[in-house]
Amino acid sequence: MIATICRKAHFNAAHRLHNPKWSKEKNIEVFGKCNSPSFHGHNFDLEVRIKGEVDPDTGFVMDLAELGTLIHDEVEERFDHKNLNEDCPEFENLLPTTEYFVKVIYDILKPKLKKGQLLHITLHETSKNSAEYGDWD
Repeated sequence: MIATICRKAHFNAAHRLHNPKWSKEKNIEVFGKCNSPSFHGHNFDLEVRIKGEVDPDTGFVMDLAELGTLIHDEVEERFDHKNLNEDCPEFENLLPTTEYFVKVIYDILKPKLKKGQLLHITLHETSKNSAEYGDWD
């Protein structure tokens, strides 16, 4: 039997969208207030979905408490109350857009899963804006 589980998490982080290859004017034109030199913050909501074979002995795809610990240790501890541009080496050469951020989280979590488990991440930057990345649509 194949099933999908989901665990949600929440954290806060700041960032600035700024392409150093562009002029100040072009950065403002493209990124608007998200280009503020003083940065700006978001209350991120994260959804982590894992699809896989249900273990007949436990009835789990994965123990949700174990998944919660994994998300806490690998994502929340790493990014909560951080400035993505300045505090997080994952964004040293990468714009901290939600699209890139969701892929960064995927790349952190995917190697921690069992072989054959599929991963799908949804990252909500605001209640209106989110990005998704994963092994399935």
